[in-house]
Amino acid sequence: MSLTLHHVSHRYQQLTVLELDLTIARGEHLSLLGPSGCGKSTLLRLLAGLEAPSQGEVLLDGQPVRAGDPRLGIMFQDPLLYPWLTVAENIRYPLTLAANRGLPRGRVSELLAKVGLREFAHSYPPQLSGGMAQRAALARAIVRHPDYLLLDEPFAALDAVTRTRLQSWLEALAHSEGLTLVTVTHDVDEAILLGDRVVLMAPAPGRLARSWQVGLPRPRDRTDARLLALRSELLTALYTVIGDTGGDYVPQAMAA
Repeated sequence: MSLTLHHVSHRYQQLTVLELDLTIARGEHLSLLGPSGCGKSTLLRLLAGLEAPSQGEVLLDGQPVRAGDPRLGIMFQDPLLYPWLTVAENIRYPLTLAANRGLPRGRVSELLAKVGLREFAHSYPPQLSGGMAQRAALARAIVRHPDYLLLDEPFAALDAVTRTRLQSWLEALAHSEGLTLVTVTHDVDEAILLGDRVVLMAPAPGRLARSWQVGLPRPRDRTDARLLALRSELLTALYTVIGDTGGDYVPQAMAA
């Protein structure tokens, strides 16, 4: 089982924004790292079937990807919760769609417990903190038992402490749910904490510049010398790709 971009090229008008081949194996945690404008989010939209490539194919288990496939869950930086629905109703919403009405209703209660929001089941999104809203959005993204969870900078808008906590929480959730993760990020620390493999993208057009196998056991120690050495190597490669002294990357110390 795999999710594959095969000889994919994608254009907006006359501008080619992506040219790449990529295979994501079932069970893998892949981090897509790169500077702003290199096509990371476009790549994720292609994987989700939200856009069709200008050339090439995007295949899920050998068949063309279709938007709305229950094997694919997706979450963006903004949680996009419906403000007029409660937390439980937001998580349940995908199950109200005709194609998913056969899924057990107990799934919502199960996920509320897993994401620590059972006491907030009847609260509304404006009553939630940023971290709580992201947990609700993640629960909604996986309520249909997807095989793949596609994440587009899901914690970028959060403060450093909340982001660190949710990274660890996501890792545990992915393990318990048996999820394959594809995480788009511009945060080097996040890439190596979440990824089994880190792929660095270069811009103009977006392409795969280099990849690393992290090869460290989970849960990962943020102060592990091997992790810090890999972080330094990734930053050096990243600065080479963006061609300046840092661009939109400001190195931050790994949180203890």
